[in-house]
Amino acid sequence: MFDKVLIANRGEIAVRVIRACHEEGLKTVAVYSVADRRAPHVLLAGEAIRIGAGAAAESYLSIERLLAAAKTTGAGAVHPGYGFLAENAGFARAVEAAGLVFIGPPAEAIEIMGDKTRARARMMRAGVPVIPGSEPLASAREAVRESGEIGFPVLLKAAAGGGGKGMHVASDPEEVAAAYGRATREARNAFGDGRVFVERFLRSPRHIEVQVLADDERTVDFGERECSIQRRHQKLVEEAPSEAIDDGLRRRMAAVAVRAAEAVGYRGAGTVEFLVEGGEFFFLEMNTRIQVEHPVTELVTGVDLVRQQLRVARDLPLLGGEEPPSARGHAIECRINAEDPAAGFLPSTGRIDRLEVPTGPGVRWDGGIRDGSEVGLHYDSLLGKLVVHASDREAAIRRMRSALEGLVIGGVETTIPWHLAVMDEPDYRANELSIRYVEEHPGLGEIPDTGLLDVAMATAVFLADRDRPRVVSDGGRRSPDRGNGLSAWMRAGREW
Repeated sequence: MFDKVLIANRGEIAVRVIRACHEEGLKTVAVYSVADRRAPHVLLAGEAIRIGAGAAAESYLSIERLLAAAKTTGAGAVHPGYGFLAENAGFARAVEAAGLVFIGPPAEAIEIMGDKTRARARMMRAGVPVIPGSEPLASAREAVRESGEIGFPVLLKAAAGGGGKGMHVASDPEEVAAAYGRATREARNAFGDGRVFVERFLRSPRHIEVQVLADDERTVDFGERECSIQRRHQKLVEEAPSEAIDDGLRRRMAAVAVRAAEAVGYRGAGTVEFLVEGGEFFFLEMNTRIQVEHPVTELVTGVDLVRQQLRVARDLPLLGGEEPPSARGHAIECRINAEDPAAGFLPSTGRIDRLEVPTGPGVRWDGGIRDGSEVGLHYDSLLGKLVVHASDREAAIRRMRSALEGLVIGGVETTIPWHLAVMDEPDYRANELSIRYVEEHPGLGEIPDTGLLDVAMATAVFLADRDRPRVVSDGGRRSPDRGNGLSAWMRAGREW
């Protein structure tokens, strides 16, 4: 058994893993780039070691530097978190070749599930329902022919893809030919693999995923999550459980998720994702790591999934040999990103000069920032996750709305106003969701055009910042800090 873990990541997931390690009695090593030298995960870990410059390619994506850091500090295991190298089979193999424990699934499982076409083939052999589609395509002409056989509209997808890169919808042969070239180029640039395949395009499905955990003896499911609210194929709001499926469909999806994991010899925490439409569900992909949205499952089951990862990696029995508990209540997670929803979710940069986090029963904040944190463009825009738990969905929505009003992040634009608008939006409250939700509700989070704007904004900013007025620098131009002002204005505007 290992007693020291190197966390090969940053931000909120590094903080999350470090805390789980401490609760398991394990020592921790944080790695950091020059840009993250004062980050919370660096301060929280027992040891910290710098691994390179701010660019991810020179730090968090450098397998050589990560392994050197593990050797230098005497770490016996590596936890990859999510993103960066978490689903890189080469990294998993390199960790094991160095005599360390990789806290994740076997490299072969990562490799199979990371290749969309291999995953489809393996799932079909295992009897897992998949969306009708093709093998990798050799040319635009072949893409047009296959699309005609499948039926329009179709979705062209990168075989080695993820995160929405290399994905294009086409409604006729001409669009297929044009989309094939774009998808191939994007796939090659993003993944170093230009292979593309085509599959039937579902018009308004829900995105529902099942959490699984496996040790050497068994694979169990921990219920499903509703993840339909996305922009550019990246999730914004997640819930557990999904109220869109009945118990019969829930049991079938859970059984299929377990079968999918067992088909690749899975071990550790993973998520099997499905698209659900018209009472049917289809395998989408398997994320071979801990998910960003794992806290909603933790809140409804009472199980610490990251600690279970650590236990499985130490050859301890999953859940101590017990069955997973049934879900209780309802949980919602809002991803708080440094982005401007009114400008198409463009990233926002700056220094966090004010951070106030809500507390209270059923409220959880998983964050990777503190006062003074610099938010740049080197890394993902996720600042933290606001998560609530209540007796039912309606109560959880009310609790989330209240928590969002109490969350203040100054210095950068954030998605807080957008999430507040979602909590009040009729379709969301009625649970009328699909993966098209964001594009079908384009006005969410926009500043209302009323005559009270200037007065309300000025008043809110003054009240929020009167005790410590400050400015931030933007490329040498000094301008008022609006990061906290926008959410403060939206709160003030409801009182006028």
